[in-house]
Amino acid sequence: MLKFLSKVKIEFNALDPRIASCMEFLAQCNARKAKESNPACQLQVKRRTDDHPPQITVTFVNGVEEAFDATSTPAQTIRTMILEKGQMLETEQMFREAGEKWPVIIPEEELHQSFPGTKPRKAEEKKQ
Repeated sequence: MLKFLSKVKIEFNALDPRIASCMEFLAQCNARKAKESNPACQLQVKRRTDDHPPQITVTFVNGVEEAFDATSTPAQTIRTMILEKGQMLETEQMFREAGEKWPVIIPEEELHQSFPGTKPRKAEEKKQ
C-alpha cells in the first residue's frame, strides 16, 4: 500500500471515541511489510487536542493528495482505495514508458465490435 504513497498524515484526538479507523490504518502503515514496500514514505501522526474529527490524508507519488474522514470511512476501505488508485498509476506509467498516450481513448465503434472467439448474445439471452 505505501509503495504508491509519498506521505501519510494521520490526525486524531486520543480522547475521541471515533479513532478506530485511524488506529487501524496507523497499524497497517507501521507493519514491516508496508514499510519495506516504500521506506521513503513519510508517516506523520498529529495528535490533536481540539474536536476536529479524525482524518487520514495521503499523498500519492504523483503528488495528488486525498483526505479521508476517518470517522465514517473504515481503514480497510481507505486501503482498498489507495491500492486501486496505485494500480491506475502503475498502468499509466507503463503506457507512458511504452510511448503510448494516456488516458487511452477507445473509439465508440470499437467498443461495439465483436471479437474472434466470441459470439454476440441473442436478445432473449440478454433478458435473463
